[in-house]
Amino acid sequence: MPDSVRSPASRAVVFDVGNVLYGWDIRSLYAKLIADSARLEWFCTHVVTPEWHFQHDAGRPHAETVAELSAQYPAEADLIAQYVPRWLETITGPVPGVIEIVDELAVRGVALFAITNFSAEFWPMFRVTAPVFDHFTDVLVSGAEKMVKPDAAIFQLALRRFGLAPGQGLFIDDRMENITAGKANGFPGHHFTGAARLRTRLVAEGLLPA
Repeated sequence: MPDSVRSPASRAVVFDVGNVLYGWDIRSLYAKLIADSARLEWFCTHVVTPEWHFQHDAGRPHAETVAELSAQYPAEADLIAQYVPRWLETITGPVPGVIEIVDELAVRGVALFAITNFSAEFWPMFRVTAPVFDHFTDVLVSGAEKMVKPDAAIFQLALRRFGLAPGQGLFIDDRMENITAGKANGFPGHHFTGAARLRTRLVAEGLLPA
């Protein structure tokens, strides 16, 4: 469905978290620890990588993944060991303009939910830093459920958990594969590229005033 077309009976908004509500970048931590830019690039593309991190989103415990990676790269063990205790430093802050949109939706009484690929161990650390989630009725955390986007199962679970019928929740995500999977499983989608375009879509949906 094109972004300009209103989805029928939308009554809720379902957000992704990483790079929609809050920025996330492993380099924001390791740039503080590795001064040489070439070495930083190598470390973040070969050692502590997004792909390595995504195991946590699927439910693997940090103790296992850190031990495995340290065994694979023993010379980097000290840096790897910094990842878990300093993980909040990978959060680069709110994505400009989006928290304000959430606040406006909440004031208008729009039901708010989230489906996030997120470690169940990192989520409590992060949640206490992000009061915007006080507006949310429920947040489905992939690591706790041991299922991840774009798997169909997580969207089917979300419909049940959130009490939504197919078509009732507008799903916002920065990854097109997740939007495609959401659409196939009951969630009209908006591919997030910035707050201005999101606001235009929400106005078109009748969820925010023009």
